[in-house]
Amino acid sequence: MRIIRSPAAMQRQALAWRRDGVRVGLVPTMGCLHAGHMSLVRRARQAVGPRGVVVVSIYVNPTQFAPHEDFRRYPRDAARDCRACREGGVDVVFRPSDPAMYAGGRARGHSTYVAEERLSRTMEGASRPMHFRGVTTVVAKLFNLVLPELAVFGAKDFQQAAIVRRMTRDLNFPVKVVVVPTVREPDGLALSSRNAYLEPAMRTRARALWQAIAKARAGVRARPAPGAAALKRHLTRFIERQPGARVDYLEFFDPATLEPRRRVRAGTRFALAVFLGRTRLIDNARL
Repeated sequence: MRIIRSPAAMQRQALAWRRDGVRVGLVPTMGCLHAGHMSLVRRARQAVGPRGVVVVSIYVNPTQFAPHEDFRRYPRDAARDCRACREGGVDVVFRPSDPAMYAGGRARGHSTYVAEERLSRTMEGASRPMHFRGVTTVVAKLFNLVLPELAVFGAKDFQQAAIVRRMTRDLNFPVKVVVVPTVREPDGLALSSRNAYLEPAMRTRARALWQAIAKARAGVRARPAPGAAALKRHLTRFIERQPGARVDYLEFFDPATLEPRRRVRAGTRFALAVFLGRTRLIDNARL
């Protein structure tokens, strides 16, 4: 397995693969890899085949964090991540630095960003206003540097995947965006790098996210179909009964347009963001 640190070196290698007709699959990550990430690696390998190349990018992207968020304390373990990639059959790990990715750093003049303006208005986009601009910018840069045939994302970040798909379509990137189902712990908690923040008591309380999804699914089976506003109030009370839990948002929405739905019915997507102490977790599921 090769580790590449320089964006220029990554792009030279990608151009060589393209000349040789090598299929390339990209798995963008921020590191602190877990079984959910490795499911993306397996899907990329399946797509490109044994003669193709799987590239995992490991980069904690500063432009998708607001100043008050957890960029500085986001979990990082490069040695462990590289070991997991090697064991998982990854061909190349791309680990750039901030100055390399952002032309000497944002303070030294980086001023070009990619912004999606429709799907990013709600949920994560409303709660973290600059987040998706950072996501789409770094993903566009990765597409240009790695030149993948396909890129694999996880369904846990459903809105993010939808926005990346829209950016890919609107800007004519020749990349297929593949979304892989969420991987969960036995008690239903979605795997997330931020789970590492949770102390044992908070980890136990985090089950409330999956339990809220189960209650929302039960609501769909009720007749008549419940109103979204009433169900949100009910689920907020349920979650916030857990000590230290605070709902950031709950949303029932159309999975194609991401527009909120007033009535909850089969096929609706449910997303939630919840603070457990200082740790903010997200999840979503089809109802």
